[in-house]
Amino acid sequence: MDRRKEELEKKRQKLAELRRAREERRALLESQSTQTTTTTSSTGRDRKAIDDLVALVLGERSSTPTNANGSGSDRGSDAGSEFSTSRPTSANFGYSSPGTPISQSDARLSMLSAVSSSTQIAPNTPTTTASQHHYVAELTESQSTIADIPPLEIQTTDGSMDAPQVSEEEIRKQLMEEFEEREKQKIAQLEEEIRKAEQKEQEEIKDLTEEEARNIQKSQEFAEFIDHSTKLVERALNEKYDFMKDYTLGIDAENDENSGKLVKLTCEFWDEKLCKNRSVTDVNWSLKYPELVVSSYNKNPLAPNEPDGIALIWNEHLVDRPEFVFHSQSDVLSVMFSKFHPNYVIGGTYSGQIVLWDTRAKSLPVLKTPLSAGGHTHPVYSLEMVGTQNAHNLISASTDGFVCSWQLDMLAQPQDYLELLHPAHNKTDEVSVTCLGFPDNETTAFWAGTEEGNVYQANRYDRAGSKAGINQYDTYRGHHGMVTGLNFHPLHGPVDFSDLFLTSSVDWTVKLWRGKPTPIIPLYSFEHADDYVYDVKWSPTHPALFGTVDGTGHFDIWNLNADIEEPYVSTQVGSAGKALNKLAWNKDGKKVATGSSDGRVHVYDIGEMANPKPDDWSLLQKNISEMISNQESHTDVSK
Repeated sequence: MDRRKEELEKKRQKLAELRRAREERRALLESQSTQTTTTTSSTGRDRKAIDDLVALVLGERSSTPTNANGSGSDRGSDAGSEFSTSRPTSANFGYSSPGTPISQSDARLSMLSAVSSSTQIAPNTPTTTASQHHYVAELTESQSTIADIPPLEIQTTDGSMDAPQVSEEEIRKQLMEEFEEREKQKIAQLEEEIRKAEQKEQEEIKDLTEEEARNIQKSQEFAEFIDHSTKLVERALNEKYDFMKDYTLGIDAENDENSGKLVKLTCEFWDEKLCKNRSVTDVNWSLKYPELVVSSYNKNPLAPNEPDGIALIWNEHLVDRPEFVFHSQSDVLSVMFSKFHPNYVIGGTYSGQIVLWDTRAKSLPVLKTPLSAGGHTHPVYSLEMVGTQNAHNLISASTDGFVCSWQLDMLAQPQDYLELLHPAHNKTDEVSVTCLGFPDNETTAFWAGTEEGNVYQANRYDRAGSKAGINQYDTYRGHHGMVTGLNFHPLHGPVDFSDLFLTSSVDWTVKLWRGKPTPIIPLYSFEHADDYVYDVKWSPTHPALFGTVDGTGHFDIWNLNADIEEPYVSTQVGSAGKALNKLAWNKDGKKVATGSSDGRVHVYDIGEMANPKPDDWSLLQKNISEMISNQESHTDVSK
C-alpha cells in the first residue's frame, strides 16, 4: 500500500513538471514570435528603400524628390525620406532574394555623392533629368549560407500544382502546434493513470461487511496466521535481554544470583486448558533447538472427551502456551526428541503403543506401532535411542518383559525383540522392566531396572561368553522397592567414568553402582530423601554432579566432590506436597527441567555449578577409589 502511494505521488509530481514546462515553453515561443515580427517589419522597410534606389539609378523612375507636403508616390516618398538631397548619407540595408536570405550585415550599400563641378544649386531649384547632382551606388557582396526550404505544394482546382513560399513564422507555428498536441496527449495519459490508481486504491481500502469479516475469522488460513504471528510476538516480548547494560563499566553489573550454590527459576510452563488435572510423566530437551523442551501427560479424569494422553513442546521464549500440541489415544508415559531427527517426537504409551509425532504435521501421530503380539501390550516406561546418524535404533522396554528394537520409518513391526526371563524370579519368569540404560558408545549391553527393585544386566544379541537376554549370574540387589530411574555417567572429559550408573527407587534412596562390580553391591547409598525418589540424572558436563527429584517436591543437586552426605543444593519446587516425577538436563548442563504431578514444568538455571574445574575429574577419581576401597573392606568384614 505504501509503495503504491509513493508511485502515485511520483506521477503527480511528473504531471506538475510537464504542465510547468509547457507554460514556460509557450511563453518563450510567444516572445520569439514577437521579436521575429519586429525584425521582419524593419527588414521590409529596408528592402523597399533599396528597390527605390536601384530603380532611380537605372533611370526607371523619376528623380523628382518628394514635395514638401508629402505628395508623390509611396516609393518616391520612401526614397525621399531615406535619402536627403541636401546631404548625402550612407546606410546599411538588408537585401534578400527569394530562396536566398542574406543578413543585413552581409549586404551593404555604400552611396557616394559627387559635388557639382562648377555651380551650387539652390535648395528650391527644381530637379531635371540632367541634374547637377550625381549619385554613384557601390554594391558590395559577401559570401553567405544558402538554406533551402522546400516549398509547400498545393494542388489548385484546375489540377495545376502551386508551390507557394512557406514563411519561417508559419513553420514555427506548425511545429509548435504539433508539439502542443503531443504534450496534451502525454498529460492526458498521465492523468488517466493517476485516476485509475486512485480508484484502485479506494477499492482496496474499502471496509468489509460483517459477514465478510466473520467468514475470514472462521477460515483455517486466518486461524493459522493468527497462531503463527502471535507466537512470534510473544517470543520477542519474552526475550530477557538486558538493553540497559553499560559496557563501559568493564565488569559484570548483574547481581550474583547465578553464582555459587544458587539456582534460579527461569520459567514455568503451564496451560490451563491442556494441563489441568494432568500429571507430567516425562520431560526431555531438544538437542537441535536448545530452547525447546517436551513434556508428556497422562489422562484428565474429569474431561472424558479430551485425548487421554498429550505431549507438549514448550519454548523458553513462549511461556504462556505450548509451541506444539500432540494427541494420543492413551496416556503418554515416556517421551523424547529423536537424537537424529529434529522434527520427530517419540512417545511410549500406557497401552503399549509407540507413537511418532512430526512437528511439520498435525497433532495426531504420523506413525504408531500396532496393538498386537508383534509389539508391546503393557505400559512403556522407558525409551532409548542408540547408534549413530547412519545406523540407529529406538529401544523400548515395557512391563510385559519385552525389549523391542525399532526403525523409526518402520513401526509396523519391531526390527527385533527380546524377552527378559529370569528363572529365579519370585513370581513369574518374565521381568517387569520400569527403566533401562545403555552406557555411552554401547549398543548391545544394557541394564534394566524392575518393579521388584532388582537391576539386571542383559544383552540384545549373543556375544562372546554370554547369550542374548538377562545375564543370570549378575543381579544388582540393593533397592527394596521399584526402581524408578537408571542413568549411566556420560562419557566426557579426561577420565572415563562411563561404567558408573545411578538408580533411584521408591525406597527413598539413590544408589551408585559400577557396571562390572565384584561383588555386586552399591558403591554408595544416598539416603537423604523423605519420600519416593522418582528420577535421577547425571550432569552432561560436570563429572561429579547429578540431580534428583522426589515425592515432596524437592529438586536436589549433589556434588560428589563436595559432600556425599547432604545435597549440594536443595530447592523446593512449586507448591509444597506436589511430587516431582521427572527431570532432564539440557545439552550444555546449565539448565534443568522438572515435571510435577500438578502438570507444571519448571526450568531452573543452576549458574556456575554447571562449569567444572580442571581438577574435578581427578578429584572424583580419587573419591571413587576410596568408595571402592571401603566397599572391599566392608565385604571382607562381613565375611
